[in-house]
Amino acid sequence: MDVPQQLLLLLCVHLSLTGVLSKHIDHRNLFTQRVCCKRQSHFVYIGQDISGSPVSIDVGMCRSHCGGAFRPSHAAGQQEYSKHASMLEFLRSKKTREPAAPESAEALNQLPSCGVDQVCGPTGMRVERVHLQEGPREVEVIEECHCEIKLTQCIRVPALRTYYSETPYETVIDVGGCSRSKGSPEGLSCVPTKFDSALVETPNKVDLIQTVAGCELKESCYRVPYVEYYYETVHHADGVKEERLKEIDVGTCLGGCTTGNRCLLRSPSDPKMCHLWDDRQSSSCVPQSYESHTFLSQHGQLRTVLSITSCLCQN
Repeated sequence: MDVPQQLLLLLCVHLSLTGVLSKHIDHRNLFTQRVCCKRQSHFVYIGQDISGSPVSIDVGMCRSHCGGAFRPSHAAGQQEYSKHASMLEFLRSKKTREPAAPESAEALNQLPSCGVDQVCGPTGMRVERVHLQEGPREVEVIEECHCEIKLTQCIRVPALRTYYSETPYETVIDVGGCSRSKGSPEGLSCVPTKFDSALVETPNKVDLIQTVAGCELKESCYRVPYVEYYYETVHHADGVKEERLKEIDVGTCLGGCTTGNRCLLRSPSDPKMCHLWDDRQSSSCVPQSYESHTFLSQHGQLRTVLSITSCLCQN
């Protein structure tokens, strides 16, 4: 047997083995991670620029479900999908056939795009600075998405943000975030309660960026400590006057209430699909109760400082 015939025989054996192995390979994970867990456009209206023109930004969103491209719960669907060499070919073949009955939202939610212990979330984000009529505003934009491990504990997780992208001052900072805990009690969320700061050099000055240092399970609108210091004058029984530092936790309210997120532009063909959102809040997290701290100031004047004890959502 000459050399060309040997090469031809080896090629035939390789193709045969490839065909046999391909029948036993489940392409589902590969396709779902690439096709389903990806960035999609999500335009948000943020206001008017200095010329009065409306400004909307594609902040992006991570698609968390496959949307019914196939039905892994049915054996027939798996057999039908395995006949095609790629996801693209499979989708093209579906277009040539009669349209299937629309699936309910509950059925779509049963099609995860990542593994059982993973979620589809952002892996790269940048902070865009937009100049509006009311002043500059920073908007976080999702650049890429990936499958990440689903955490059951409420802990601080890394969150990289790129500031002043594509400029000589481009800086990447781990601003931190809180895990999307799935084991949270009813009505509680994993939210930031401790903060730190980082410095970012800019063309005009140095910006102070707030970062997350710790997280806890709280309600959507919650109180966090906020310490302030005052000079207090104390008169002792023996007639001695003492000036000392007084620490008061005045507190502050954080968290999200019912946000506007109103749809400004819906799809004519599918009313459930929104092309443009308004992210302005319709309610705010404000103090609900407080307590007073009265003391003599550095100059001997009676001073009262109020500290927040609880917060609630208010329109």
